[in-house]
Amino acid sequence: MNKSRSRFMIHLAVYLFCFVVWSPFVTADNHASGSAVSYHAQIVPILKRSCQGCHHPGDPNGDLIVTTYAHLKRGGMAGEAIIPGKPDESLIIKLISGDEPAMPQNMEPLSAEEVELFRRWILEGANDDTPDEVDDMAEGNYPTYTVPPVVSAIAYSPDGSTLAISGFREVLLYDTTNFELKARLVGKAHRIESLTYTTDGKILGVAGGSPAQFGEIQLWDTATNTLIKAMRSSYDTVYGLSFSPDASRVAFGCSDQTVRVLSVADEKELIKFDNHSDWVFGTIFSTDGSHFVSAGRDTALKLVEVSTGSFVDDINSSNKGYGEINTIARHPTEDQVLSGGEDRIPRLYKIFREIQRDVGNTDFNLIQAYEAQSGSIEGYAFSADGSQFATGCAGGEARVYNVEDGKRLASVQGDAVGVFAVSFHPHGKQLATGGFDGKIRVFDTASGKLLNAFMSVPIEPAGSEDVALVVTGMT
Repeated sequence: MNKSRSRFMIHLAVYLFCFVVWSPFVTADNHASGSAVSYHAQIVPILKRSCQGCHHPGDPNGDLIVTTYAHLKRGGMAGEAIIPGKPDESLIIKLISGDEPAMPQNMEPLSAEEVELFRRWILEGANDDTPDEVDDMAEGNYPTYTVPPVVSAIAYSPDGSTLAISGFREVLLYDTTNFELKARLVGKAHRIESLTYTTDGKILGVAGGSPAQFGEIQLWDTATNTLIKAMRSSYDTVYGLSFSPDASRVAFGCSDQTVRVLSVADEKELIKFDNHSDWVFGTIFSTDGSHFVSAGRDTALKLVEVSTGSFVDDINSSNKGYGEINTIARHPTEDQVLSGGEDRIPRLYKIFREIQRDVGNTDFNLIQAYEAQSGSIEGYAFSADGSQFATGCAGGEARVYNVEDGKRLASVQGDAVGVFAVSFHPHGKQLATGGFDGKIRVFDTASGKLLNAFMSVPIEPAGSEDVALVVTGMT
């Protein structure tokens, strides 16, 4: 063998050796840089941000729902949304790509990188890697608390026999005779933000959700304490639940700056009102159910016609610098709405305008502005006869007022930090408060005397072995 051929063989041997030794690392590196796209970790966050607002079960635009993998795979009226292995034939790629993509509507288009993620995911088989949901909150297995949660909502039943209180993933029902816990209503929503009974007391409505996951309305049968239905809407916690007078509809505010109205019978989304410019915290229906009022961070009280979903009027003069509205309540028998929030002043308005708006945007609908509170207003309640109202404030104080003349009837310390929820007993002689420290306090409305105080949830000693779920902080 000549020297040149010998050198060639040596070089070839070295090359093959290096190839064998290094190829696994090269392959592993290529695999890492081109790892499969995760539906759960990469696709779902984009769907939540840009698509679920128009394509959820309550409002399936084009009959396309994207809140679950099964719904997304089913597609909509225009065809199959995803065809595994065939991105160019998949409807969703056609909708989100191009110079002027059809989706998302009225939002920034997806970036080229995000579109490519969808394309790669479908090309790789459009696999669903959503982890199995583990939920040990089965019947009879309740949340366990080592510290009390913040109380964000409370409500007396219309007959006064029950006080409903928000907890973590549950509503706790207390007997108002002895304030003993008599039932616990556990749902999927981690946060409970609003509690309200229908006028006849047959249904307890719950509004809340799990942040950055879903908003949920729960309807509970008060005779059996069983869940009638849970309706999901939006992609975050929802607020300010209200029933129409005939209980056929529910309205609530959302963090996506919308108000939704759902049909109780078939869960259909009847209205998606998007005239607000910030989070919506409160809704109420007019006495005849023909209109609803909504309010939130954008300082506006908006009047909307229910039958058409059409914006009618700004009830208040939102350009007056009153600040964010945290809570509203409707007079029990009159078309009047009480509004309060950041600027600490309760204001009572007529729902329907009787004087034409002027150039100066005068607050013509204002009936009365009451005295400033000790902190931002976080909760409201009217007495059943409408003669009194109560406020709950940051700073821990609750007050009771005479509606007609604005006279303060009582001042009580309902919490050390903040009172977030207040509710009158139907007979009007007692006021319940809840707030930051997790305690419920019941006061005599005439004297302000504390009648009872108890923890909103059962507290277990830390380190308990029979703990299904330990709540260690605020809800």
